[in-house]
Amino acid sequence: MTWRYRHTVLALCTFAFFATMVARLAISPLVPAITDDFRIGNTVIGIALTGMWLAYAVMQFPSGILADRFGERSIVLLSVGGTTVMSLLLAVSPFYALFVLFVIGLGGVAGLHYSAATTLLDRTYENLGFAIGVHTIGSSAAGLIAPVAVAWLSVRYGWRPAIAFGAAIAAPIFLLFLWRIRPVDPHRPDQPLRERLKLRELTTILGKPEIAFTVVIASVGAFVWQGTASFLPTFLVEHRGQSPTTAGVVFSAYFVVQSLVKPGIGSLSDRFGRDVTTFGCMLTSVAGLALFVAVPGFVGVAGGVVLIANGLSWAVAVEPRFMDNLTDQERGAGFGLVRTTYLSIASLGSVAVGLFADLFGWAVSFGVLMLLLTFVAVALAVNWTFGLGY
Repeated sequence: MTWRYRHTVLALCTFAFFATMVARLAISPLVPAITDDFRIGNTVIGIALTGMWLAYAVMQFPSGILADRFGERSIVLLSVGGTTVMSLLLAVSPFYALFVLFVIGLGGVAGLHYSAATTLLDRTYENLGFAIGVHTIGSSAAGLIAPVAVAWLSVRYGWRPAIAFGAAIAAPIFLLFLWRIRPVDPHRPDQPLRERLKLRELTTILGKPEIAFTVVIASVGAFVWQGTASFLPTFLVEHRGQSPTTAGVVFSAYFVVQSLVKPGIGSLSDRFGRDVTTFGCMLTSVAGLALFVAVPGFVGVAGGVVLIANGLSWAVAVEPRFMDNLTDQERGAGFGLVRTTYLSIASLGSVAVGLFADLFGWAVSFGVLMLLLTFVAVALAVNWTFGLGY
């Protein structure tokens, strides 16, 4: 295969996603050391982390607007460069109030990346499902590498050098992106930003039946992804009696499998359709969760992690569905708007799964997730069977 410029764009967008995700994931393994250093409790630092992920979700929409105004390349550079700066500031934070501000700032600048990068890929690739599938490998790879690397650095050098690992990753990727990616003409270079924030324009995009239906699909899928990713190791320890080490290995395997399958699932959505592929992902996820909950032994764990990792890769089929139903002029801001909408809803997934587990047990908690995914599968089937056009 001849290497072409579009491959460079895809590779560096993927590396940029990797950099922004590494910086965010680097904090979680360091929580015990950070709480000891600042003499705070887990609830207090939990608020900071919630602020980071909420800031990430909220910035998806401004990312699209800014990309339309200044060009996608500029916004991706701002995201990766900002990630570098915020990681360094976290490492030198003298007291906790500043640390919280920098954590939230990290979520904000990291949130600028995805919508702008996806719009850039949409300009570059016809088979967008495949491109998004490769692009999201950056997130999965970060989930595999960051916790291990940061934990080792923390033990050897302390939490401050460990948290600076995010900057060490992001800085060279920023320089590569600056060097190798060509400037692009923005879609709306002369339109004032305030005009893009008019309520009528926002409601017009979200009011499209096809977009509203896709937002529901994505919100439910992301809700399940958030809850599963937050509590899968805990579930394996408390419900299945696995050791923490085994649970960590299984969790890493989850990210490995996702990294391998996402390009293929994206290609399937390009070839056979977004809805058919999404339907298959929902049923696969349900089957995987059922294995985890009900089937004992190696089969339940190994089969469950493979099926869940495949099924919860639904985003590479669903996000191109948004693009299919947005005009060229809507795609920058529109894609950012729908990302902010469904990720904000999905941020409740962690709280909900933990609450149901505390009140009713892990089997019921994961059973609720299965019901939600089944609802999406049924909705897709009804839409297709009766030709509703959503």
